[in-house]
Amino acid sequence: MAEIQNLSNTSNRYLALDVLRGMTIAFMIIVNTPGSWSALYAPLAHADWHGFTPTDLVFPTFLFVVGNAMSFSMKKMQEMNPKDFYTKVFKRTFLIFFIGWLLNAFPFYDYNEAGNIEFIALTEVRFFGVLQRIALAYCLAALLLYWGGPKLGWIYSIAALILYWPIMYFFGDQPDPYALAGNAAIKLDLLVVGESRMYMGEGIPFDPEGILSTLTSVVNVIFGYLAGKAIQKGGNTLATVKRLLLSGIILIAIAQSWDLVFPINKKIWTSSYVLLTVGLDLILIAVLIYLIELKNSKSWTYFFEVFGRNPLILYVASGIVISIFSMIPMGETTFKGAIYSNLFTSWLSPKNASFLFALSYTMLIWLIGLWMDKNKIYIKV
Repeated sequence: MAEIQNLSNTSNRYLALDVLRGMTIAFMIIVNTPGSWSALYAPLAHADWHGFTPTDLVFPTFLFVVGNAMSFSMKKMQEMNPKDFYTKVFKRTFLIFFIGWLLNAFPFYDYNEAGNIEFIALTEVRFFGVLQRIALAYCLAALLLYWGGPKLGWIYSIAALILYWPIMYFFGDQPDPYALAGNAAIKLDLLVVGESRMYMGEGIPFDPEGILSTLTSVVNVIFGYLAGKAIQKGGNTLATVKRLLLSGIILIAIAQSWDLVFPINKKIWTSSYVLLTVGLDLILIAVLIYLIELKNSKSWTYFFEVFGRNPLILYVASGIVISIFSMIPMGETTFKGAIYSNLFTSWLSPKNASFLFALSYTMLIWLIGLWMDKNKIYIKV
């Protein structure tokens, strides 16, 4: 299921990439575990539909850093014989996808109307999710880059972003083909996956990590790969920082222009959304390279390195631990509820209490990561 590696000799040459990965995991945990979903500061909530918030940058940035990591591993993978390569990629894809599906099913039981415990029907567990998208986007990007290198990566990215627009427009219900109900993505998922296995957080069966939008999410991985290769080729230099900044600004400008006709939308992963998030990620990594590599400002980086060294396992742990906290009964509430009411809402305003709970929980997961790092435990799925 996983490899336990000793990474004590890992090079610090690309520390900025490691820090970006850790920052992404930390922010993912913060936005995924508020004290109360009804008390969120606007930047910590996803855009309702069209539009963009800082939280909407988190998931595509994780895909971007998956591509960054691939820029280091792909050379070795391309030297494998085809059988070993496909075995490695498909095994990793299956494991990440399966873990994500298990998280959707966890804790595998629920209470019926009579208050009795009954096991959930596995046929009705949500099929897709965050880890499932990571798995599929990684798999498709790895295959494309293995078959045709950066050239095929560019061809796929341009084709996917351009073709996704007419697909969404012509197969969505008019007059608004990009609305929640009746868009092409929801139609395909209803047909293939089925209503009972789709996400219900929008009030109707709709999966923001569904089939069709996976095609454009692959581009975030590919662009992460291309950025990683460019950084390796150019080195941690001021010229590299300038190129990354300029590329990011250009992509953001294109995204904002495209938004006028194909709205920026995380939940259907529109092409304009991809370009916006990649552009922002390029600027982020440029700033980190400038601060960490050129200005040698590293005193603050270890906090994020802890998250970055065990990203997937800490993300999974963050989902499991909070679920367990919400399952343990304490009087008329749960362990999580008791902690939240006694330590946070008892003296803070609702939004401050919710935010501080999220920060505190993130620190708990960081302590788990710290223990793993101090014991040289690095788990790679």
